Amino acid sequence: MQYSTWKYLLIAVVLIIAGLYAAPNLYPDEPAVQITSAAAGTQLSEGILDESERLLQEAGVSYHDGTFEDNSALVRLDNAVSQLKAQEVLRQNLGEDYVVALNLAQTTPQWLRDIGARPMKLGLDLRGGVRFVLEVDMDKALEQRLSNDSREVRRSLRTERIAVTGIKTDKQGIMLHFTDTDARGRAQNVLQSAIGTRFNLQPTIDAQGPALALQYNDATIDEINSYAVNQNLTTLRNRISELGVAEALVQSQGANRIVVELPGVQDTAEAKRVLGRTANLEFRMVADGSENFTGGIPPAGTEAFPFETLDGPPVLLERQAIVTGDKVTNAQTSVDENGRPEVNITLDNAGGKLMQNATRTAVGQQMAVLFIENKQKITYETDPATGEMTEVRTPYAETKVINRANIQAVLGASFRITGLDSSAEAAELALLLRSGALAAPMYFVEERTIGPSLGQENIDKGLFSTQVGYLLVFAFMIIFYRLFGLIANIALGMNLVMMIAIMSIIGSSLTLPGIAGIVLTIGMAVDANVLIFERIREEIANGVRAKSAIVAGFDRAFSSIFDANITTLLVAFILFAIGSGPIKGFAITLAIGIVSSLFTAILVTRALVQIAYGKRKSIKRLSIG
Repeated sequence: MQYSTWKYLLIAVVLIIAGLYAAPNLYPDEPAVQITSAAAGTQLSEGILDESERLLQEAGVSYHDGTFEDNSALVRLDNAVSQLKAQEVLRQNLGEDYVVALNLAQTTPQWLRDIGARPMKLGLDLRGGVRFVLEVDMDKALEQRLSNDSREVRRSLRTERIAVTGIKTDKQGIMLHFTDTDARGRAQNVLQSAIGTRFNLQPTIDAQGPALALQYNDATIDEINSYAVNQNLTTLRNRISELGVAEALVQSQGANRIVVELPGVQDTAEAKRVLGRTANLEFRMVADGSENFTGGIPPAGTEAFPFETLDGPPVLLERQAIVTGDKVTNAQTSVDENGRPEVNITLDNAGGKLMQNATRTAVGQQMAVLFIENKQKITYETDPATGEMTEVRTPYAETKVINRANIQAVLGASFRITGLDSSAEAAELALLLRSGALAAPMYFVEERTIGPSLGQENIDKGLFSTQVGYLLVFAFMIIFYRLFGLIANIALGMNLVMMIAIMSIIGSSLTLPGIAGIVLTIGMAVDANVLIFERIREEIANGVRAKSAIVAGFDRAFSSIFDANITTLLVAFILFAIGSGPIKGFAITLAIGIVSSLFTAILVTRALVQIAYGKRKSIKRLSIG
């Protein structure tokens, strides 16, 4: 019986690392509220923590251990009820410049966190999490589609050389005015074939003369609403994926609401800020005479917007956008030649052609990047009848020019945005553009923590059943295999530690189906040891000496163990590839368990048997039942 020294060292290193990274799971998280800036890249001072603690003291909310790090303040609360009360107090008093989000604060010792050790995340069904409900602004979706269609109407009539004396877009549709009924009739024929499937066209006459009213039909309105929700669902999933949130739930609720559930330990303040932002870009030409514009009413065909980083007069831009953010296919951050942050933009084919056509005759002129963000201003009013405080949300759009530069050559599908204030601002802008544009603004209408969906009692019973099953397996192995059974149980305990450590390192969320995967792994790990021990028994029954029987048992059982585990591992990969939610959780724990059980059943068990019998010169009888 010989066992290489490097195998002992490998086992020792693996078990030490597994023990360190599994240790944080002994320290449960506690409820907290996190205060961050509503704008990425804005530096906060520790004064916000002092202000928050003062507000909580005045409101009689019990808290402890407030900390300020990573440009955010974190205040720990005693329980979930105090957590919700603290969030309400801080939201009302700190204002819209700050994001006050529910979070879970780690109690893991700092020395473990310094080496990157974090507790394993628990899914919504085990621990609960944060639940956001966002409402899609359908009126804004309709307004944006009307704006796009009005440009198509202009192009169609311009192509046919039909003069329009006026065009007006409102919530009801598009109203076109003409010089006479003949021009109106020609326009109706052109538009009927171009966009007639989307609009109801109604000739009319008002105070301004012959007119043509275009209103969306019911099918088009339903299509716009459905597209707004589905596109926002896709964009939210992309943003959550970029944030690295594991096993999050994003689904529609009703006609215009979206539910987002974030399990496990997350930076909920960052998630709330990124999920709720409706950021878009427009690339526009700087209008002639912008340098001389000092304010007031902008000339016809232009609009004035403030410049982000400079004080002074606004920037005068042409009303028509060259390209909008929905044409962006990729956005990555980097630094320019002066070491300042920039965002490298890639457009799709259509956007690249539009940019090329617009800049072909504009070399030497200036182009600006307009940043548009739809927000809500939240105020609190007291109902005179009931005396209750009610929340009032008023939507508004914040627009600013974040960059203006001379066009030095004809631009195509790839170019860059410079002039950003910080790397954090550049990273968030790139994330929002890369994950896709929202079809319509969304506003938070609900945020709350949710408890385990299966009920704490059921979860306790599930964990209790797992413990009972483990103890029964432990007793079975001791009774039937004596010392070898004890060795197998020690290896099984190491197997569980390794599984917990791996899941903590990769950030996988443990769900109730995941616990089922762990229980199944326990059975499979014991099954591997049973195959080895029964093979040793057969060798002894055939008259083989004890040490030779041990070596033969491990060597000859290896192929059976390997084949059985590899086929199960393939099934786990298939479940992960085609499954979702709970199925993925089961597949992950099953795959991790198979890998760790192979390590413990073959290497760890063999090493422990070697320690027990390897130094003996003669073995009269093996303690194997």
